[in-house]
Amino acid sequence: MEFGQFLWGLLIIFFMIMYFMVLFSVILDLFRNHEMNGWIKALWILLLLAIPLLPVLIYVIVYGRGMAERQQAAVVTAQKEQEAYIQKVAGTSPAEQIAQAQQLLNSGAISQDEFDKIKAKALS
Repeated sequence: MEFGQFLWGLLIIFFMIMYFMVLFSVILDLFRNHEMNGWIKALWILLLLAIPLLPVLIYVIVYGRGMAERQQAAVVTAQKEQEAYIQKVAGTSPAEQIAQAQQLLNSGAISQDEFDKIKAKALS
């Protein structure tokens, strides 16, 4: 195999991967777009599957700005959900953890050494 053929094959593979990435982002955007009718979405899907490149280019040209806005909204939503999950999993604030540990210490459920460890962990 010649070096030129190898480079040509590499270039073809690159463009195929790029095309599939754009195709999948268009398909994902079709399902994110709540303003579009279901029949129109089905028509777009059929066009995307039947004709390889033209519908992808048309969709990106026509709906490009909306694609970016919907993607940004999805990222913001995912970030807010992640922050809420982290807050839920992290539990209480350090002051609340120390107060709960103090109550356990006063009730005799934990020793002073355990209280100090909980306090140090909460403050770190």
